[in-house]
Amino acid sequence: MQELVELIAKALVDSPEQVVVSQLEGEQTTILELKVAPEDLGKVIGKQGRTARAIRVILGASGMKLKRRFNLEIIEK
Repeated sequence: MQELVELIAKALVDSPEQVVVSQLEGEQTTILELKVAPEDLGKVIGKQGRTARAIRVILGASGMKLKRRFNLEIIEK
């Protein structure tokens, strides 16, 4: 999942070298922290949060197959 989020984020931003995805494991939930450059934050979130919501939907659908829950947190560097 970490690679999936990283791939999507790098395709969206102007500075793909500054994209960092870290993963925090829990019992049933995995938190993915996405860090991007401040100028790319709007591109990852999208208008009214649509892009971020779409990434979260993809994570939710993929998590169903793996029987895990994934949460995405977008963090400004």
